[in-house]
Amino acid sequence: MTVDGRITAQLERRRRLAADRWELDDAVVLVGAGLPVPIPGRGDPTYPFRAHSEYLYLTDRERPGGVLAFDPSAGWVDFVAPISRDERLWAGGNPEALDAGTPVDELEPWLGARSGRPIACLGVPVPGVTFDDALTSPLRSGLNEIRRGKDDVELERMRRAEAATRAGFAAVVPLVRPGVAERELQIELEASFLRNGADTLAFDTIVGSGPNAAVLHAVPTSRVVGDGELVLIDAGGEYRGYASDVTRTYPASGALTPEQKTIYDIVRHALDVAIARCTAGTEWVDVHRAAALVIAEGLADLGLLRGDPESLVERGAQSLFFPHGIGHMVGLGVRDAGEVLPGRTRSDNEFPRLRMDLPLRPRYVVTVEPGIYFVAALIHDREFRERYGDAIAWDRAERMVDFGGVRIEHNVLVTEGEPEVLTEQIAVGD
Repeated sequence: MTVDGRITAQLERRRRLAADRWELDDAVVLVGAGLPVPIPGRGDPTYPFRAHSEYLYLTDRERPGGVLAFDPSAGWVDFVAPISRDERLWAGGNPEALDAGTPVDELEPWLGARSGRPIACLGVPVPGVTFDDALTSPLRSGLNEIRRGKDDVELERMRRAEAATRAGFAAVVPLVRPGVAERELQIELEASFLRNGADTLAFDTIVGSGPNAAVLHAVPTSRVVGDGELVLIDAGGEYRGYASDVTRTYPASGALTPEQKTIYDIVRHALDVAIARCTAGTEWVDVHRAAALVIAEGLADLGLLRGDPESLVERGAQSLFFPHGIGHMVGLGVRDAGEVLPGRTRSDNEFPRLRMDLPLRPRYVVTVEPGIYFVAALIHDREFRERYGDAIAWDRAERMVDFGGVRIEHNVLVTEGEPEVLTEQIAVGD
């Protein structure tokens, strides 16, 4: 089977699974691609167009203005926006738009012939169409369930994204040294992604040095890396809509100090333990808890936490230094189809807030990204001081505010047996 044939077969499979999962009788479904978004105050330029992930999953098309329609009695119809004369003049058009499809102008009469029937709208809502919110929500959950398991075409694209990401990290490692600016590292990393097959960035690159390494989504700046500091880089390339998401933390001077190595080793151990838990049937909250226990135990041994690790995790004391979830789904975009399963609830006061609450299944791909950070805003927070009380050695924590942070992240494929680390060739270090 040709590459195009494989993609066509997977699109047919995805649509068939969606139709079977939805079990609709009378309702129709519209899945909108969306339209380009103008950049405010900049004249006619727009942000780079990205089709809604639900539309892209079911069409494999990034063309703006498209609508995929489904009628349970008549099947699927691809409504596409033809390439305009102005587009051909200014941008040359998009070959994908030449694929077979029905002109989007015919959507209105198509809907008119189904007047009075309930409409669910996935993707980007179609302008001028009234749809049923109560119907849409369960259909989205059903599609999410299908999307979470990656098919062979998706995994192939993720491996292409990983290869570009691996090349980028390999290129940037020799450049990490005192005197280099965060922005310089960003430029070389991203250029290498693109040189090695990435279509674009999976997300805005994070580079944080020194105290900035404790900023979870640090924006690279002109700050110059200092001697003895840590440099945290969280970045990834994207290929045909599919993302890689990797974090590594490097010593600027080439070797970790004893204190840095102690923190790094705790995070590395939490990473290994959490990955080992990424097996079919395991609840995601249990993967997070496994990492939290390792971090609590390590920080207690170091004297930053006080008490039994199990009790510390029950109180959430380790969250002052590990203030985010263990990871998230990754695939079609850097935040894929993770969710809280219908029927499950969680507290509005949950800290940290996990990005999903569901059991893992074969072919799910998740990030596993434990970290330890020393964040002044958390260490000096009055609410946290009252909540955690004597469970934390506050004086010692304050002395480590300039330490920054350590995060290590892999992308992990859940299988029928042992988990497969898709990013294992991107060196983690010691």
